[in-house]
Amino acid sequence: MKNEETPASEERRVAQVVRLTDLASYQKGAVVSRAVIDKKTGTVTLFAFDEGQGLSEHTAPFDALVYLLDGEAEISISGKVFHLKEGEMIIMSANQPHSLKATSKFKMMLIMIR
Repeated sequence: MKNEETPASEERRVAQVVRLTDLASYQKGAVVSRAVIDKKTGTVTLFAFDEGQGLSEHTAPFDALVYLLDGEAEISISGKVFHLKEGEMIIMSANQPHSLKATSKFKMMLIMIR
């Protein structure tokens, strides 16, 4: 997974209007991530997945919300498969095994609450 450069300061992010889809670029054969907010209380991270790319099954100790900004994805949570399209979201409960796969290239925002 490739990380893109994060903004220099929080004030700069807050004071700027940006399109979320412009903050993470697709790269052939890769998953690109970019942290937007990284605090003790939670994170907001943008991801761009090329078609066929994904994240293998894992767990996280915190609840998380995934919102698709572009494209389509297959998300498995505790063995149940969900097909999401642009504009749809899903909540992944803490400690539940989950995985993601790009059925077409897609971008998502991941909000994790600690």
